[in-house]
Amino acid sequence: MKAFHDLAAPAKLNLFLHIVGKRDDGYHLLQSVFVLIDWMDTLHIECRSDGRLQRHDVLGGDLPADDLCLRAARLLQQHTGCTLGADIHLEKRLPAGAGMGGGSSDAATTLLALNRLWDLRLPLSQLLALGLKLGADVPFFLGGGPAFVEGIGEVLHPITLPQQRFAVIKGPGGLATKEIFSSNLLARSEKLAIVMGFPASAGTAEQNCSGYGPDFGRNDLQPAAGAISSDVRDAVALMSKRFGNARMTGSGAAVFSVLAENGENGKDDQSLATLLQAQPEGWTGRICHSLATHPLSGWAD
Repeated sequence: MKAFHDLAAPAKLNLFLHIVGKRDDGYHLLQSVFVLIDWMDTLHIECRSDGRLQRHDVLGGDLPADDLCLRAARLLQQHTGCTLGADIHLEKRLPAGAGMGGGSSDAATTLLALNRLWDLRLPLSQLLALGLKLGADVPFFLGGGPAFVEGIGEVLHPITLPQQRFAVIKGPGGLATKEIFSSNLLARSEKLAIVMGFPASAGTAEQNCSGYGPDFGRNDLQPAAGAISSDVRDAVALMSKRFGNARMTGSGAAVFSVLAENGENGKDDQSLATLLQAQPEGWTGRICHSLATHPLSGWAD
């Protein structure tokens, strides 16, 4: 049977995250810029003729009973009536509970791969609709590149960004998204984000965010998350001291700093390694580069 190997499922960072309202159903409305980075999981997917869907962990970890990869595959089967199955092997490199979209990215890569492996030929528009049923972040990982994001995370405006470098770290603990959003410390932005001098939602689909200002370097979830998690507080303090301009990404426990474009990778790598070596077991991190496009961009065209 056919198979695809070494399929990338990259993480994302929220360069900023503003809470700008709340829907009647309780979901918070946000504005953010999502960017892909070169820290990623890897999937290997083999077609099966018996219709069964099975998940395997390449690194030998504990498997969830029903993770997003399996849910994505099952949803695609149900939507198309496909009678084929798949063995999904996942090399999990991204930390859980980080706010970097690891599970959503795995699901998106699964949808893109099985759409080809099963010869379904669904257009991207249909995959986007299926992805939204799995989670608000999944459509972004299907979209192909950086985006200005609105709604609950499902409204995407493609943008162009210069290549950037980031230092990213995460402590051993995670964060409960529900606890953050129910906190009385949850901040809210009073103004809509402005992209190149006008509200991004009123602009064209292709916009340039290279000129965003210092106000964009903020995550409205950070005050609440910092009160809940000592890992977040420690990570922000450590990264601010070592690299500057540290902030949370998404609603998880990972913290990042934007590095100078003309910085030296070797020195930044060593600086981050020194920082991590001084922390208790369970801390992880790396120097990352932004990606202009998803490695599987165009797979559903």
